[in-house]
Amino acid sequence: MYRFIILFLILFLACKDNPEDNYTWKTLQVTATAYNSLAYQTNSNPHITAFGDSLKPGMKYIAVSRDLLSLGLKHNTPVAIEGMEGLYYVKDKMHYRWKKRIDIYMGTDVKAAKNWGRKKVEIAYGVLESEESVD
Repeated sequence: MYRFIILFLILFLACKDNPEDNYTWKTLQVTATAYNSLAYQTNSNPHITAFGDSLKPGMKYIAVSRDLLSLGLKHNTPVAIEGMEGLYYVKDKMHYRWKKRIDIYMGTDVKAAKNWGRKKVEIAYGVLESEESVD
């Protein structure tokens, strides 16, 4: 866990001209699953998220349980996920029944989603400093 936080700080906070400089970064442990843009996993229009964004394989997007919205994981929030490379962005919402959970978008690669399974991970997410002062 500490290696993840140190790596995160080095990667995202070291650059002066980094757009992530406008964020306050928070960490949280969540259960992470994976999903695909297939009708049987979502609905009849699997390429449109609950926020209205279009999904295309290769995009680094996640869905969040609705309880996380109030913690600052709102639409377009950048998220670093333990065990995954790069930043992901909140682009979808999960059903109300899920709590403290994220769903990682894996395009149409059902095998990759099944291999990911379900695991507890540490995430770091950016809250814009202007939004944090409002809360």
